[in-house]
Amino acid sequence: MMEIDLQSTFSWKIENFSERKFPITSTAFSSGGCEWYVLIHPKGDGFDDYLSLYLCVANPKSLQPGWKRRASLNFIILNLSGKEVHRTSERYGLFGAEIPGWGFRTALPLTKLQDKELLENNTLIIEVYIKVTEVFHEGDETKKDMLDFRGFNVLSSQITSVSQIFAKYPNFAADIKPKSKAVKTAYLKVLLGLIKTANKPPDSFSEIELIKAYSSLIDLMEVGFKLDWLKSKLDEVSLERKIKVDADAARVQELEEKVKNLELMLSDLKFELDKEKARSHIEPKMFSLKDYASLSTPMSPWTRRRKSD
Repeated sequence: MMEIDLQSTFSWKIENFSERKFPITSTAFSSGGCEWYVLIHPKGDGFDDYLSLYLCVANPKSLQPGWKRRASLNFIILNLSGKEVHRTSERYGLFGAEIPGWGFRTALPLTKLQDKELLENNTLIIEVYIKVTEVFHEGDETKKDMLDFRGFNVLSSQITSVSQIFAKYPNFAADIKPKSKAVKTAYLKVLLGLIKTANKPPDSFSEIELIKAYSSLIDLMEVGFKLDWLKSKLDEVSLERKIKVDADAARVQELEEKVKNLELMLSDLKFELDKEKARSHIEPKMFSLKDYASLSTPMSPWTRRRKSD
């Protein structure tokens, strides 16, 4: 496994956009040791009122068996003058032979593109930003390790987990759109990983991990999985994490206040100490001989008589 951190952008100008009715693809470009291309559905992919955008691996068959690419991506749509029309959120995807493309089915409402200012000269510019964070390969899983379970290829070690999900939520996969067993299996694999993530202690989540979990959940629900139960679990984890983070922040603020008060107290004590030092270093008064004479004890009458005798 190799961890990398590469960011790349690709810009694609599409002319006569309003006349495009069928999916179109960009030329291939390279990032993270992998060839990519952008796939656009100008009239939507299952959602007729939205522009659909996907980032896809261009040469999957040329990669090693079991290849995987983990990456974040987002699209920016510009008009011909370079004015930004729309920016998608950042999405995290695990690309592989089973799912070589990730993106946004509802990237932008088509009604927004009816504005001639936005669709200047009937031309759109699509920019894609990719950040490849991980590249790895998995060994081929032999057929004897796989079992057919309700239309999914499931590892024998995962049968118990999968059967428990079906027992508790029998219709959770009844309406999924992909029909290919390989694609369905890939999505199930994502689901199992998401369930494992959701069961982690809330305080072990980072903000990025939580965002990735919600992103994966949205992808699964968009292809037809009924996962309200898992969303509730993630919402619960998110809330508990927020409470913990807020409590930690309140504790930090409390300690900062205490430190501030102590610093003020020390400042006051230092001021009093400096005053005391200044008082103790007053120079003693200098006396003249005349002063000493005036301060000497007067002689008694008897002493004066002795002197006169």
